[in-house]
Amino acid sequence: MTQLRRNRWRVAAVAVGTLVVLVGAGVVRGLPFRRPPIHVNPNMDDQPKYRPQAVSRFFASGSTSQLPVQSTIARGELREDSVLFSGRSPFGSFVSNPLPVDAALIARGRDRFGIYCRPCHGEFGNGRGTLYERSKLEARNLHEDRLKETPDGRIFDVITNGLGLMQGYRFPIPVRDRWAIVAYVRELQAQGLAEGDRR
Repeated sequence: MTQLRRNRWRVAAVAVGTLVVLVGAGVVRGLPFRRPPIHVNPNMDDQPKYRPQAVSRFFASGSTSQLPVQSTIARGELREDSVLFSGRSPFGSFVSNPLPVDAALIARGRDRFGIYCRPCHGEFGNGRGTLYERSKLEARNLHEDRLKETPDGRIFDVITNGLGLMQGYRFPIPVRDRWAIVAYVRELQAQGLAEGDRR
């Protein structure tokens, strides 16, 4: 009789242990229970929040999206150096690269060129990138004599605002990275590989 009780206790212990493991592993999760689940912090289930462009009765404008406070400038948006941000002198003419062109700037430009420019202009800037391979639509060849004579500020302006089919990269590429790309384009032009070597 004692042995039988011991066996029952062992079976019960194994069954309880198995149930605990199954509950812990989430196997039993989702099964219907008569009692609601225990919530340590119930206010996390229903959090008040605003969705963009939604209606709000809190703000006088009736909108959740509010305009910036007047005379404030977002972090990183103070544009005291107009030449750096526009590529033009105070008189409106295009300028040379205002950043010191060194190996670090060119390396950064090569990296950014590979991300944003290479798909269209190709690895060497010959206008035969992935776009050309897939659609036979040739982008601008950056080795044209006309572009070699174009001021740095004009290239910066095209990168910023786009031209023709090329979109502007004002938002995805920060200002200093745009100037770095200009420096790398000049480096590509200076290398001057033959057109046949670029294809």
